[in-house]
Parts: sequence; structure tokens; C-alpha cells
Amino acid sequence: MPEDIKTKVGHGVAKALGIKVAYRDPLGATSDPVTRGESTFSVGTVDTYSYLEPEPTSFDWLKELWPTWGQFGRYVYSLFPFLSWITRYNLQWFIGDLIAGITVGAVVVPQGMAYAKLAELPVQFGLYSSFMGVLIYWFFATSKDITIGPVAVMSTLVGEVVIEAQKIEPDIPAHIIASAMAIICGGIVCFMGLARLGFIVDFIPLPAISAFMTGSAINICAGQVKDMLGESADFSTRGATYMVIINTLKNLPSAGIDAAMGVSALVMLYLIRSGCNYGAQRFPHRAKIWFFASTLRTVFVILFYTMISAAVNLHRRDYPMFKLLGTVPRGFQNASVPVVNAKVIKTFASQLPASVIVLLIEHIAISKSFGRVNNYTIDPSQELVAIGVSNLLGPFLGGYPATGSFSRTAIKSKAGVRTPLAGIITAVVVLLAIYALPAMFFYIPKASLSGVIIHAVGDLITPPNTVYQFWRVSPLDAIIFFIGVIVTIFTTIEIGIYCTVSIAAAVLLFRVAKARGQFLGRVTIHSVVGDHLLQGDGKYGSPNAPNASAHDDVSQRSIFLPINHTDGSNPEIEVEQPYPGIFIYRFSEGFNYPNANHYTDYLVQTIFRQTRRTNPFAYGAPGDRPWNNPGPRKGKSEPDRSHLPTLRAVILDFSSVNNVDVTSVQNLIDVRNQLDLYASPQSVQWHFAHINNRWTKRALAAAGFGFPTPTSEDGFHRWKPIFSVTEIEGNASAAAHAEMMTNEHAYQASHKTADLENGLKNEHHTTERETYGIEVSSDGSSGQEDKLQRDLKDSKAYRNRRKVALVQGINRPFFHIDLTSALQSALANYGEEDPVKPAQDA
Repeated sequence: MPEDIKTKVGHGVAKALGIKVAYRDPLGATSDPVTRGESTFSVGTVDTYSYLEPEPTSFDWLKELWPTWGQFGRYVYSLFPFLSWITRYNLQWFIGDLIAGITVGAVVVPQGMAYAKLAELPVQFGLYSSFMGVLIYWFFATSKDITIGPVAVMSTLVGEVVIEAQKIEPDIPAHIIASAMAIICGGIVCFMGLARLGFIVDFIPLPAISAFMTGSAINICAGQVKDMLGESADFSTRGATYMVIINTLKNLPSAGIDAAMGVSALVMLYLIRSGCNYGAQRFPHRAKIWFFASTLRTVFVILFYTMISAAVNLHRRDYPMFKLLGTVPRGFQNASVPVVNAKVIKTFASQLPASVIVLLIEHIAISKSFGRVNNYTIDPSQELVAIGVSNLLGPFLGGYPATGSFSRTAIKSKAGVRTPLAGIITAVVVLLAIYALPAMFFYIPKASLSGVIIHAVGDLITPPNTVYQFWRVSPLDAIIFFIGVIVTIFTTIEIGIYCTVSIAAAVLLFRVAKARGQFLGRVTIHSVVGDHLLQGDGKYGSPNAPNASAHDDVSQRSIFLPINHTDGSNPEIEVEQPYPGIFIYRFSEGFNYPNANHYTDYLVQTIFRQTRRTNPFAYGAPGDRPWNNPGPRKGKSEPDRSHLPTLRAVILDFSSVNNVDVTSVQNLIDVRNQLDLYASPQSVQWHFAHINNRWTKRALAAAGFGFPTPTSEDGFHRWKPIFSVTEIEGNASAAAHAEMMTNEHAYQASHKTADLENGLKNEHHTTERETYGIEVSSDGSSGQEDKLQRDLKDSKAYRNRRKVALVQGINRPFFHIDLTSALQSALANYGEEDPVKPAQDA
């Protein structure tokens, strides 16, 4: 359908519905948007310079969201990252993967069995989960270091779910509940990954993750002490951490010979690690050997205590001296289609949010950390797909929920892994353990296995030095960390998870809602290298040289700093508003509904405090005054505010604003109306700088911003727009830049009495120019316009070169490329009545 027919149809529908299509046109539907504000520059040079910035439409919005066929193809290709490197796989990569895979496999076997205990499942289910995790993950992985499998925190959550579920439905086996939980969690996470929602994890900050991991590690360690000591007293190790510690200490007298197997195993693990670390420092040339010795300490300790256990209990299998792991079936005895129905789901539905959060944050936090360390980037959304698929397929062999393991990932990284394919090597090692070692597993002491768990989980506790760094960087984050740890210790892991996430979200919302903007002032600065000024041509000049004077446009430039020095700038620099009645206000965060009122309240309060009402006799009688401004008490006069300037213009810096919404824009409209009443009969100019989003421009233009506002009495006053032009193509040469600067100096010297210079000192007329562009001002004078045309036409730099064109649309003259342009425009339209002497540069 042709565009004009679409427009006619749209206007017809709008008319039938009573919609005012031209509600944004301050001059009426019949006005010419190009000549809005009587800009003779736009009229006289429309063919050469005119650029009407197109407004995005609803169709553009849908087009941005709807993927093209090329984007869809890249999306499908991104689901299988191995395709980008598998065809270039080589022998050197294979050797690195082989060593790392075997090393991790030797660690994952005892850890998998130990973590299955935390999940209240037979130990073989830990092996099943370990096998499926490492076998499937590499196919979808964007991290070479991550090892998927059972982890302590997730296993603890599964164990709590199993215990509570069997109280409600005792006829449902524990592994059925765990497998169904893996299916549901995997489906949720996989959907999030396919929908590319991995950014959600970024909303959980590092202190919250550290608090959750630390609190959970303390909880797990406390729960394993009972088994490590072999205490015969009957008390729950699944309650609040502080109660578990108290009960463990109360029942120390009931500890048995298991303590010898558990405590000594734990001590041996720490001794081996300390010895290997010392050896690596003492003999750095053998650091690799010491690393592998330290990595395999778990395997050594398990084998050593299994050997002792077998020697002691070989002829007393039915009545062992201490608790043993027991019979472990050979092979995949529980491979089947998982049972997932409403009855099973109901047993763990309340724990799903906490379980999903654990799957997400633990894996993504670990993968991002190791990606940064090893100089590669992971795709969080694709990692969610990998976790989801692993958990969807794992239960078919009996697996329960699995995610990335910190300890095994660290081992894999240090072992020199080269590609994600190392997971297949690890899967082969686990498969051999499932089929070849079950007979040996029978004699593993439970106390020693508890010592292994405590040792492995201890690495998850955040060290004091890291907490101190939290405090140094952000004291509030350190407080969040301690709150999360304390809540986890005195309640449960689930409540600790919800607490840390909620506090992090609350702090984020508080920071957004209480964001306060900054009023900026102008400062003229010089670049100094040592004791020399840096000139525009890159050469040095003496501070006393003529070209280093305060009026030199090359060696100096203007910047804008917060007036109250909240950015840490030197407080000895006296930063003031550039000109009375003109305010430059910068948003520190986004500008949306949570913080719109907070921003504008501060803006209005400051303006009222630093300016006076334009018409001091607006209230003829006391009854005309509003209730919230009743005036002075009877017999007293109003304070004298005649020394204060009137409000002329507001410049908003949108450099930190990405999007706006209806609430924030309506708030801005209300403030504009409020300030127009305050400045009546004048109207306040609203200028915007650094708007980086075209949808934000559309929203502001829809509210009547971006162009002058006509008064109700006599329409527009004559105004003087300022536009930015640059070459359409090609790089400006140094000669071009030098000539522009020379022409500009000549232009200033010959037009000292021009309208734009009235009331302004020469040093306040900013002449800072971009290397590839020049600020051009039009004041409605055809003579100045002709002068500009002649300058450009006669310029040697621009002769036989490309055309110059506007950088931004001429249809929105109050949207500026930077603060300098905005301030120049506000000054050019400062108003001739009631002139005020400009302030001095700081």
C-alpha cells in the first residue's frame, strides 16, 4: 500500500476516533515544520543543509523486535557453539583435554557420591548425575572450564525437598521426586535460555551471591559434623544452622570410632593441600606436579581410608566397626522415563523458585569468573540452555538437578583444559567407575565421606579479605553480605536465598528511586603537559605566550562540572551557573517512573530558591494567593528577592537516560507548566542535550519538547536556532581545520557587535569546534547567512570536497548534540527585555 494512502487511511481512522494527530504541532496542523520558529537559516538553505529527522513509527518498533531470516539463522547456529571450533580440533587440544578430563573424573566420582548423601539419595544417583552432566554440557557450552554435575548447595535443597515430600507422599520413592524436580527445573531454565533471558542473572549482585554461598557452605558443614564424628544421638541436621551446631555440641559424648575415620581424613586433606601449596612455592619449576598432587588428594584420601576400612571390616560386613557406604549397584539400574505428574510436582512446587535461582546464579557466576580469568566471553543465555538440556536429559538415567561446580571447575581450569570436549573424557572415567568400582565403594567410610564434603564445601566460604574489599568498595554491599549470611544461618538456605535476592532488588530500586541530578556550571580549562600548555596542533607553548592567552580558542575549552563538587573536583574551583536564570541539570541515572518525582522536585526547589518570580505583582490581593504560598504574616513584608534573576531556560543533560516512559514525560510536562506560571508572562525555554535514543526523542517531541513553545498572547517571539553541520563524507584535513579556525577568528573580530554578542563577554562565546564539524548559528539575519555561504564557498578546505550537512534534524532545534550547543542556543535566545549581566567564568 502506498505511503500516502496509508497516511490518509490512518488520518481517517484517527478522525473517527477523535484522536488529534497534530497535537504535537505548537503552531497548528497547517504550519510548516521546517520554518517552525522563523528560522531563516532553514528557509534559505533548505536544499543544502536541511535534514528533517524522521520519527520512529510503531512499525519500526515491531521491525526492531521481529528478527530477520539472517538473525534467525544466526540464532539457531548460536544454539550449538561447538560448530565454531570442532572442525579445527587438533592433537594439542586433545592432550590438554585428556589430562584435564581424567583429573576432573577422578575428583567427580567421590564428590558425586558424597553429594548424593546431601540429597538424601543412594550414592549411585550422584554418579548418574555426574555422568550425564559432563556428557551433554559440551554440546551447548560456551565455557571450556565449567563442569556440570551434583553440587553441595543444590544437593542440600534436593535433600530438604525429599524429606518434606516423603512426609506428605511416603509412597513416592525419593529418586522419583528428585528426577521430576530436575525435569521441571531444567525445562524452566532451558526456556529462559532459548528466550535469551540470561541477562536476568545480572540483577543479582556479587555480594548477594557470596552471602548465599557462604551461608549455604556453613549450613552444609554444620550438618556433616554429626556424621563425621559418628554421633549416635538422634537429632535433625536439616534445621537452622545455629540449632544444628548447638545440638552437635550437646551430643559430643555420643561420638564413636567414626570420628577417627572422619576427623583424620579431614585433617589429612588440609595437610596435603597445604604441603602441595608450600611445595609449589618452594619449587616453582615443579609447580605442575604439585598441582596434580593437590588435585588428586581427595582420591588418595578416599582410597587410603577405603583400604583401611576393607582391612578392618572384610570379615564383618554385617557388623562393621564404623558406618560404611554400603552396596552400590553396578551400571544404570534406575534408567527409565521420569515420572512427572501433578502429584509429584506438588511435593516440590514451593521449592522451585529457590532451586531455579541456585541453578542460575551458581553456574553463571562461576562461568563468568573463569571466562574473565582465561580471557574468553561466555553467553549467559546459552549457558542456561546447556544447564536446562543437561537437567532435562539427566533424569532418564536417574540423575537429579545438577549445575556448575566451583571446585571441579577450578581443577579443570588449572589442569590445562583446552575445549569443552574434555567433558567426554570425564564422562568415560565416571562410566568406568559406575561399572568397574561398585564393589570397592561398599567399604568407603561414611565419616570419611563427610570429611570430604566439609573440605570441598569449605572453599565456598568467602574469605575475610574479600569481605574487607567489599567494605572498601561499597560499605552497603558488605552490609548486604552479612545480612544474607546471618539470615541463612538462623533460618534456612531457601529463606537466605530469597532474602539476599530481595535485599539486592530493594537496594537497586532505592538507588534508582532516590537518584538525584546535579546542577552543572561552566569552567574554562587548559590542557597542560608538565609546565607547558598543549596547543591545538599538538605542540607545546609557554603559559605566557600570546597563543596561550585566555582568549585563545585552540589551547582552551569549556567543560561542565557539578556546582556543588559532588564529583570530587577541586573545591577551590568556583563553579557557577554560566548565566543567571539558565540552569543546566544532569540526570545521574535513568529517567523513569520510580525516580521522576525525585528528580524534578529537586530541580524545581533549586530553581525557586535561586530565582525570583518574573511578575512580583502576580497576586493582587491576599485572596488571590494559593493556600500553599500564603505570603508573609500580617504586618510583615515579603523578603526582597529583586537581586535574584528571573528564570529563562532549563537545559537537561540526557547522557545517562536511555529510555523514558509516560509517567516521567508527564512529570516533565507538569514541571514545564509549573515553571511557565512562575515565569509568566515569559515562557521557559527547555533545551535537551545528549539524547542518545530516537524513541526518547519521539516521546519528548510528543510532549511538546524539542521546539519553542508559543505564548498564548502573541505566538512566537523571534528566536535564533543553532545547528551543527559537518562534512557528509571524508576526513577533514588539518588544513581544513586550521582554515576553519582562522575564518572563525576573523568572523568574530568583524562581528563583535552582532546580536549574539550583545551582553556577553568575548571569552564566554564558546568557539570550541569538533575536528570534523563546526557549530553554525543563525539569528534570522540574511546578511550573516550570506556570509556563511560565502565562507563555505570560498574555503580552500571545502572547495572540491563533499557537501556539509546538519548533524541533527532541523525540525527539533531544541534537541542538541552536546551541552555547548544547548547553552549557545539558550544564550542566543536569552531575551532582550530585562537583560542581565552574565557571570564570570570560574
